[in-house]
Formats: sequence, structure tokens, C-alpha cells
Amino acid sequence: MRLKEKIAIVTGAGRGIGRAIALRLAQEGATVVINDINKENLYKVKEEIQQLGQKTTAIVGDVSNPVDVDGIVNQTVKAYGKLDIMVANAGIASVKFSVEMTPEEWDKIFAVNCRGVFLCDTAAAKQMMKQKSGKIINCASIAAHSGFNLLAAYSASKFAVRGFTQALAKELGPHGIQVNAYCPGIVGTDMWDLIDAKMGPYLGMAKGEVLKEYTKLITLGRVQTPEDAACFVAYVASSDADYMTGQSVMIDGGVVMS
Repeated sequence: MRLKEKIAIVTGAGRGIGRAIALRLAQEGATVVINDINKENLYKVKEEIQQLGQKTTAIVGDVSNPVDVDGIVNQTVKAYGKLDIMVANAGIASVKFSVEMTPEEWDKIFAVNCRGVFLCDTAAAKQMMKQKSGKIINCASIAAHSGFNLLAAYSASKFAVRGFTQALAKELGPHGIQVNAYCPGIVGTDMWDLIDAKMGPYLGMAKGEVLKEYTKLITLGRVQTPEDAACFVAYVASSDADYMTGQSVMIDGGVVMS
């Protein structure tokens, strides 16, 4: 178990990729503090981790709220004495033409996807700087490398995450802290169910057809599972990736190659 005795936080852990990451880190031996805004989903994941025989703490909170984020980190350190891994996974999407979006809709995407990452990373960094060690792992996207039609706000927010990951890696490198990001592609999650349903009317497609069409872009020929992303995050969280920092790595089955 590569993460034995490590303490990790995973935000947005109530479902999808966040859930898969939390479970995988627990399987690798980590004590995982899980966060989500949805209490019901969060506590289901808590039970799943406990069934693996691992310690866990579930904390309901909004990653765009600095009081909530500071509380997550402070509770973690108070309970377990340190923080080794921060996975800033929480994110949302909106499907619209840019000219149809209101400023409020744009701000909401950035509040979670960008401000949330900033708050989680900096709160974790303050603790990790005291320890002179730690790993910060952000959720970016294929949309951090190539902007997607009808997902302009989402794409812009993920480009921001990619840039912030690089800058923060340079700032924290001297303190023994690595900062990286994972870039999932077309994943079989509730988020892609939303994208499929909302994008269909714009493209004149029935439910399910958008996902089917986008799947044609995947070199490996299948929709990504949350576990595909979780496997990579577990690697980045481990000592195997100690010499890796400032990277936003595509884990998308070959949709976007860079």
C-alpha cells in the first residue's frame, strides 16, 4: 500500500471521480478526509471507506467558502496531526453559448472550479509549508488544454486551474511540496449525463447521442471510468511521483494529445 500512514483530503468526494479517488486512496492505505456539499452522498462514501477498514472523516462544506475550506483543513490537522495530500476535485459545469450566459452563471462556475481550487490549495499549502512536505493535486480537464464548444466558462475555469497549478508548483517547490493536476476526458459520471442532456438540444441530438458522438473522439474507444482517473491520482499522491511537479496530465484515453 503506497499511501500507508498518509493523510489525504478529497473534495467533491460524494460521487463520480471524487468518490473513486477517495476509495482508491483508502485502498492504498491513506486515511481520507472526504468533503462534499451533498451530505447524503458524502456519508454513503464514508460508509464505503469504512468497509475497506480505513479511517475516514466526512465534512460537509462548500469549497468556494473560505471559512468552510479552512475548517476542513483545520479539522483534518486537529484529528490526524498533519496533511500529506490535498485533492482539489470539486467542480461543476454549465452548457450554454457564451452569449447566453449571465455574469452570475459565469461567476458560479469560477467560484467552484477556480476559487475553490485556490482556497483548497492555499489552505493546504500553509500546513504543508510547516511540514516541508506534501502533495497538492488539482482537477483540471481536457478542457484545460482545448476549449470546448458550449462549455466556454468550464473551459476557461480549467485553463485557469492549469495555469495556477504551474505557478503554485514554482512557489511551493522550495518547500518540498509538489503541485500537479489531472485532466480527465469524457467520463461516465453525472456531469457528463448533464452535458449530454443539455448539449443535445443545441446540436439537434436526442438524449445519449451527444455522449455517443463524443466517444468517437476517444482513441481507446471507450468512455472513461472514474476509476481511470483515480488510478493516476493515486500515483501522483505516492512517492513514485516525488520528482513530478507543475504538470497537468491528460488522462482521457487519447482525446487531446499534447
